[in-house]
Amino acid sequence: MANYDILIVGAGHNGLVAAAYLAKAGQRVLVLEKQPGVGGAAVSEELSPGYHFSTCADGTGYLAPEIQKDLGLAGRGLSILPADPVVFAPLPDGNHLTFWRDTARTAGEIERLSKRDAERYPAFVELMGRVATVVGGIARITPPDLPDVGLGDLRAMLPLAGPLRGLGRKHVSDLLRILPMPVADLLDEYFESDALKGAIAASAVRDITWGPQEAGTAYTFLYNWALAGTGLFRSAGVVKGGMGALTKSLAAAASALGAEIRTDAAVERILVEAGRAAGVLLAGGERIEAPLLVSNADPRSTFLELLDPTLQSARTVQHVRNIKYRGSAARIHLALSELPEFTSLAANEAPSRLCGAIQIAPSLTYLQRAYDCVKYGEFSPRPYLDLSIPTLLDPGLAPDGHHILSITAKYAPYSLRDGDWETRREAFVKTVLDTLAEYAPKIRDLVVHQHVFTPIDLEERFSLPEANPHHGEMTLDQFLHMRPIPGHARYRAPLPGLYLCGAGAHPGGNVTGLPGRNAAREILADKR
Repeated sequence: MANYDILIVGAGHNGLVAAAYLAKAGQRVLVLEKQPGVGGAAVSEELSPGYHFSTCADGTGYLAPEIQKDLGLAGRGLSILPADPVVFAPLPDGNHLTFWRDTARTAGEIERLSKRDAERYPAFVELMGRVATVVGGIARITPPDLPDVGLGDLRAMLPLAGPLRGLGRKHVSDLLRILPMPVADLLDEYFESDALKGAIAASAVRDITWGPQEAGTAYTFLYNWALAGTGLFRSAGVVKGGMGALTKSLAAAASALGAEIRTDAAVERILVEAGRAAGVLLAGGERIEAPLLVSNADPRSTFLELLDPTLQSARTVQHVRNIKYRGSAARIHLALSELPEFTSLAANEAPSRLCGAIQIAPSLTYLQRAYDCVKYGEFSPRPYLDLSIPTLLDPGLAPDGHHILSITAKYAPYSLRDGDWETRREAFVKTVLDTLAEYAPKIRDLVVHQHVFTPIDLEERFSLPEANPHHGEMTLDQFLHMRPIPGHARYRAPLPGLYLCGAGAHPGGNVTGLPGRNAAREILADKR
């Protein structure tokens, strides 16, 4: 029987990142994945013959550039195809707004809506970029152990000194003021155009169950900006071959560095001996022992399912049960016979304007009303739609001349007040397509095949409790030293010998790989 130093539960992207870094440091690592393949929620699937989709996570991901470099992913099949523009936002009146990487070019687009906003946009981009640099720095450190901050915590904060110094005293004050703000209030301070504010605010709420008027959404906005790699509020582009190609490159890197990966190996329970993690029991009855375990599963599953709750303190169990998940998005994938026509675009403009994200979010009020329905257990009758057409950059994902279109539709609450997702699936899809048809009237005529993942489907298919892709809401009350639970935000679980490396740990989700990298750093520090 092979001897391992470390077992990792789950071959999602963070588990693979942690495995690669640990193996690179000479550790004997075994990754156990219950699915037939690696990737977790970052996978590609042929949902219809010839049409390949990024089923759950999509886009380029936000995989940190240092991880790509450290693990040599470009040499292991990873190819990221950047998009410009970053966002195309069609408007109900037949107009549109396009955000380019070039600030001046975007200001020219905004000028059609508001000359004042066009003048203010460069200053907004400059300040948000500077503040986001600090947020990006925070994402890369180990959170302090509040309220008991030790010397080690202070040393861990040193990487923030440069970005904070670069902000200057005035902008440090801006940072502290902005983080807890509603993104709507932040945008109201700069702009007057409803269309402009809606298009920017959509990034702040795409992955959380809040509307733009809720406190703390400015933090999620800056988090996305910090890790997007575009110099703006979201990433733009696709991974060639789909998101599954990203996680396959991570698996190839981990394997080349010496890690072993076993699929179809479901962990049923974490074994505890003498008060510490000692190994795992697989669903088939096999026991595998190792002195250290790392869980890439979400905190609830880790502490309440894989671990026996009775072996943990009542305080720990209470904190875990209080973690807010609250997923509120569905995914709809369309195989199309040709590129859709948007009424706000001339035919010759479409390929160049639609290769980034496409947002149906025409105003702050629209987004807020879409969110309000969730509070009453209903899906939105006029949802916020976040669309991508990856085949404009990677045509091999579909047959010649055909396209794929993926939709993240919000808001779709995990629990419906009336009925359930099986009985209301068709009504929801009709609502989404009706909304899209207001901007692309012929969309239904182009659909060759459609595949729908309701929140229940996302939970069951990708092991995402309450369909939350980040293993817990990315809100300020679940941020930094409070992620996943107070007192255990430094990747070390309450049980000795057990660590966390998934999106439920700091800094959170969005396929950054940073929780996995940060966790590996702390594990290696403990082993010295």
